Amino acid sequence: MSAQAAKPPWLKVRYAWNPSSAHIANLMARNNLHSVCQSARCPNRHECWAQGTATFMIMGEYCTRACRFCAVKTTAKPPPLDKDEPKTLAEAIATLDLRYIVITSVTRDDLPDGGASHFAECVREIKKLKPELIVETLIPDLNADRDALSVLVEAKPDVISHNIETVERLTPVIRDRRADYRKSLDVLRSIRELSSGKIITKSGLMVGFGEKEDEVEHALADLRDVDVEIVTIGQYLKPSEEPRHIAISEYVTPERFAAYERIAYSLGFTYVASGPFVRSSYKAAEAFFGSGRK
Repeated sequence: MSAQAAKPPWLKVRYAWNPSSAHIANLMARNNLHSVCQSARCPNRHECWAQGTATFMIMGEYCTRACRFCAVKTTAKPPPLDKDEPKTLAEAIATLDLRYIVITSVTRDDLPDGGASHFAECVREIKKLKPELIVETLIPDLNADRDALSVLVEAKPDVISHNIETVERLTPVIRDRRADYRKSLDVLRSIRELSSGKIITKSGLMVGFGEKEDEVEHALADLRDVDVEIVTIGQYLKPSEEPRHIAISEYVTPERFAAYERIAYSLGFTYVASGPFVRSSYKAAEAFFGSGRK
């Protein structure tokens, strides 16, 4: 598919103002707090804010990896971590009318634990100031280091999410060479084992790279084999015309997204979000409550 091909009708969204999301936006601006929802220009941000959900990125803006689907800036040596970030983030979030937050990050291969202890400190600080807030962490693979993963598990976030991003065959083409499909599955398996199944695990993948339908079904089955409970499936959209960003192979139809949803539920997922506009954090609160755990 040409990079200049027009988007199909189902990928056109109309902004819908509502007082709840406007209130969250105003509070974020007042506190000089920037969310991934805004920086990534997520088409779902107003819908999620209206439900009291927002996503925040920690550990800086530079990633040590260079996945071909991602717009985040990359460098081999990112700046040092801001040691005050966990407390500052928690204090800012405590001022927002939110019931569910997602904390995500760039990948930091330069750090001994991949940033696991920083993630954990953010969770602890947020829970200290606002214990009723449900916290999901959307993490990089942390090199599948069980010691690093155990540090995060011990902080007791309510959900730990890690995305496989795509089907196994396309992983070497789309993700950084240090990422690996089986490594990602090991991360998700380890979280379940380390938490004795007490922490909900979640994953997501994008479609539109040229994957086959049976490959998507196989990926979903692999996620269920490591006891992942929640899955998201969304359309890949090329973030820029830079050569490093892989081209869109196809715009997947709503009908096929619906078919993937049916397959996922038949495999035993407790909650599935599948659609053109779905992103990792889409309706995260609904997914959490819909999982039947709470």
